[in-house]
Amino acid sequence: MGGDNTKKTVLSPVKTCFLLVSFLCVLPLSLFSGWLQGFLKGINNSTFYNYSTSGNVTILLWYWPFNRSFSLRGDVCWDLYRIPRCRLVDTRSWYVSADVVVFHNRELMLRQQKLPLDLPRPQGQRWAWMSLESPANNGNLRQYANIFNMTISYRRDADVSIPYGEFLPKESKEHRVEDIPLNKSSLVCWVVSNYRELHKRSEVYRKLRAIVPVNVYGQWNKRPLSSDSLLPTISHCYFYLAFENSVAKDYITEKLWRNAYKSGTVPVVLGPPLSNYRAMTPPNSFIHVDEFASVIELGQYLQKLAQDNKRYAKYFNWKKLWEVKLYKDWRERLCRICLQFDTLAQHKVYSDLKAWVNAPT
Repeated sequence: MGGDNTKKTVLSPVKTCFLLVSFLCVLPLSLFSGWLQGFLKGINNSTFYNYSTSGNVTILLWYWPFNRSFSLRGDVCWDLYRIPRCRLVDTRSWYVSADVVVFHNRELMLRQQKLPLDLPRPQGQRWAWMSLESPANNGNLRQYANIFNMTISYRRDADVSIPYGEFLPKESKEHRVEDIPLNKSSLVCWVVSNYRELHKRSEVYRKLRAIVPVNVYGQWNKRPLSSDSLLPTISHCYFYLAFENSVAKDYITEKLWRNAYKSGTVPVVLGPPLSNYRAMTPPNSFIHVDEFASVIELGQYLQKLAQDNKRYAKYFNWKKLWEVKLYKDWRERLCRICLQFDTLAQHKVYSDLKAWVNAPT
């Protein structure tokens, strides 16, 4: 019978480890660095979870906003929000396989956290800048030129838009208007803690209170409201001053979505232009300060409207078709990335993040 008489050499595990260590010791540092990056890239493209092969998206939150964490056990995005094929993680060992890494701006601005610029970025990975603050409160953004691939913001033109709230069509076909609270005892109410004389909203408030009574709550007026008493208290008012502390594009916060709409009162708004509000809310669901030639005219309109039950009730007609959805959980906001991931530009880079954030209204 024929056979192969070639002698085969088999290295023991001990000898193999010895040769590998010897190789690394004599390898120049520059070559070692290149080898390491190639090794990490190889891991990312083969061994670990990867969007291109699994059809799923891995979202890594580098640190929790405001240092308040939530449970990520199980399939969070599906279990809580019915968003499929979306893995949300906060363990940094997932870095080499994450499709998106999210950084909340506030902690960067306060230098409580920093970007991992010393780590090689896996091929195809996107870094996302996230903030719900107005432009004036985002700090120095010039330092982030050519770093981020995505924006996550309340802005409608962000790569992933996470508004404070929005209107959703009612599922019920009854289209019944909910009962309007009739226990109105105050004409105008306002809840404010951060009062500054130079804010535009402060100027409008001072002029308005000279014409009509304004019932003020909050830390500034030493009349704080607990979370349980906030909406019941506002519900006693005909109108609520949903005044934003900054005038910026699409910057419409919980002052409108929660305080006004959820309490059953008519919001008087001040913030971005009238066109922004019209694009995000149903017709005749709010009163914008800019609709009046003066604050005097605004005050007179509120007085007359409160005395006309039929006209006042029309400001609640939106309840026939719409309901207000509030976004409060960071997990839900992050899971929304997966809904838009396939439509995002693959090679986008923000060369001037500051310019984008400070876009004119």
